[in-house]
Amino acid sequence: MIKVGFVTKSLTDGNAIRGVGFYAKRLLPMLKTQCSKYNIEIVELDKNNWDLRFGICDLIHYPFFDLFQHTLRIFRDTKTIVTIHDVIPLEFPDHYPPGFKGKLNLFLQKLALSSVERVITDSYASVQAIRKYLLVPHNKIKLVYLAADAKFRPKEVTKKHNLPKKFVLYVGDVNWNKNIPNLIKACEQISYPLVIIGKQATEIEKMDLNHPQLQHLKNLDFKNVTRLGFVSDDDLVDIYNLASVYCQPSLAEGFGLPVLEAMACGTQMAVSNIPSLSEIAGDMAEYFDPKNVSDMSKALQKSVDNKFDVVSQANKFTWEKTATKTLLVYSDILQS
Repeated sequence: MIKVGFVTKSLTDGNAIRGVGFYAKRLLPMLKTQCSKYNIEIVELDKNNWDLRFGICDLIHYPFFDLFQHTLRIFRDTKTIVTIHDVIPLEFPDHYPPGFKGKLNLFLQKLALSSVERVITDSYASVQAIRKYLLVPHNKIKLVYLAADAKFRPKEVTKKHNLPKKFVLYVGDVNWNKNIPNLIKACEQISYPLVIIGKQATEIEKMDLNHPQLQHLKNLDFKNVTRLGFVSDDDLVDIYNLASVYCQPSLAEGFGLPVLEAMACGTQMAVSNIPSLSEIAGDMAEYFDPKNVSDMSKALQKSVDNKFDVVSQANKFTWEKTATKTLLVYSDILQS
């Protein structure tokens, strides 16, 4: 039986609930369910058994890649796959300055990346960006889409968190690429309250807003914005179902998982006309120029009245498919 080591660091470093940890947490059990079909055994590599078990594996999969932290070994005697979700900080360096240490770590990460067998990423937009900014050859990059968890589905929900009867919902961070100022302005134009879910949104007053990544948040008026902070997945499902429209106003995204989660709950969509989001939402969303507030507000207004079959679009993406395509990448490397 072929042994594939799956590095579980992202499940133990505080990121397991959202973000990169979510990817590893959902993918790992699906890989274990299907791996026997490919004569593969999945071996978990955590910080306690890393060195002991590293040598017994035929292939190692790092389900994370930090641009500005040295997370990938340069010298390896085992074939390696790395998942890179996006390279947004490299696309917009003025807003995500790495500093001297970050630049040094990026050099080391690129050096380590040059000898991996494959890179897995979540969207064709990220495929192109990884080629451009990390100089990974196209034939080494494999596109494997993510999916919403099965718990995200349409359901009858009573009012929760004292939310307005009608509202626009956004889920995520408030980093520069998320374009929160324009979203707030667009909601004001159509007189719809905005609800933001995400820990960062409740901590803005404590942040250093002089940082290039946060300057866009200066002097924002949150009087018509409800900032709920972090909520449980069960509450999140309910709030998606209560929302009049979900909006992803991003200037750039690697994938945009909340879009799929909201669609799986039957929530109508208004999203930026950037490539990664159109890959996900297809024809089941209203699109807008994220730099144009009026365009965004018009899309929001249209979405409120839409009856797109967003659930069918979300159902095209499943974790079973994600695991199958990931195992096929493993097999391709191991047979070469």
